[in-house]
Amino acid sequence: MPVRHYNPTTNARRLSSVDTFEDVTKFEPEKKLTIKKNRVAGRSGGKITVRHRGGGAKRRIRLVDFKRDKYDVPAKVTAIEYDPGRGARIALLQYADGEKRYIVAPIGLKVGSNVLSSKQKGDVQDGNRFCLEHIPVGMTVHDVEILPGKGGQLVRGAGLGAQLMAVEGAFATLKLPSGELRRIPKICMATIGQVSNPDRRLIRWGKAGRTRHRGFRPTVRGKAMNPVDHPHGGGEGRNSIGLKHPKTPQGKPALGVKTRKKKGSDKLIVQRRPKGRFVGA
Repeated sequence: MPVRHYNPTTNARRLSSVDTFEDVTKFEPEKKLTIKKNRVAGRSGGKITVRHRGGGAKRRIRLVDFKRDKYDVPAKVTAIEYDPGRGARIALLQYADGEKRYIVAPIGLKVGSNVLSSKQKGDVQDGNRFCLEHIPVGMTVHDVEILPGKGGQLVRGAGLGAQLMAVEGAFATLKLPSGELRRIPKICMATIGQVSNPDRRLIRWGKAGRTRHRGFRPTVRGKAMNPVDHPHGGGEGRNSIGLKHPKTPQGKPALGVKTRKKKGSDKLIVQRRPKGRFVGA
């Protein structure tokens, strides 16, 4: 996906770039495969749990099939579409029995290509989905299951891909885009290839208006607030925050604090991601 830059006719145009959508072949979604998106604006039970969310362009949620549990039934790619809910492209599949489903499209998937989901060995080509034990070591995969039959949960963002490092015993070892090495049951499913639209990270939004259309509201620095509103607030001029460490609006440490709770899957992590690594780099 190329990124288009404009002549700097305005200050906003000077800093912004846009997606060309050259790889999109169909601009209207399948109505039966979409549902209404209710606006929650970062609230849970009426209380704000995520700040700086709200507004944005109206959109409908595309029902993407992350399980692909229609095994050993060939499907033909009939369109590559834009999904406003994700950075990657989605592909519209039509199965031999006439059913249509959306999947996350990998790089190189074209209209007219045939893809297959199977628990047996098959052709190693982008878009096909197999168990990890049936995928050759060293291949790039995406849309990876964590638990068998639950559907893909890992490596679904635009341009991402995980490398299959080894298959030993009941587990396969994957190197995730973050650099983390993780063991996953080898009977879990994964799709071959790298997720489409890798150039999305190169887009520069340029101005506040485009960010508002995405559903983000303005962010104000805590230092610019009053002490009653933020721990960083108060003071005269360009003074420091007056604290040893930065704090959240609720007074909790903001930087360098582990927030991951103890999970049963921690024992499956072979090596943590390197600190400061940019995801997708």
